[in-house]
Amino acid sequence: MEYKSKNRHKFLLKCHLIFVCKYRKHLLDGYLSEYIKQKCFEISENANFEIETMEADKNHIHFMISYPPSVSVSTIVHKLKQETTYHVWKKFPELCKVYWKENTFWSDGYFVCSIGNANSDTIRRYIENQG
Repeated sequence: MEYKSKNRHKFLLKCHLIFVCKYRKHLLDGYLSEYIKQKCFEISENANFEIETMEADKNHIHFMISYPPSVSVSTIVHKLKQETTYHVWKKFPELCKVYWKENTFWSDGYFVCSIGNANSDTIRRYIENQG
């Protein structure tokens, strides 16, 4: 395992995170899916966390994210959901046919679990085999 160091602490924090499309609509295929994944990577480049792997499957998206102790999972979720929703509505205004101009994309909740002692490669393969 590769620990990261910052100031006076050493850490290895990773989580498996899943977002679901509002009403479980099957929207994450083709160009929209690729656009969201691209935006998520762009968001993480300018944030204090790293998306190690990500894959979408029809109505949900999986992430494996590493982050420092100074960042909470809820902060990561809020940033990813808020910014991707903004960009998706800007790029795909036709979503109003699906969501009746709610300007929403993701369901309110999310799934998260810490990876802990689980083998990162096993989880990475699971996420990559979605879709």
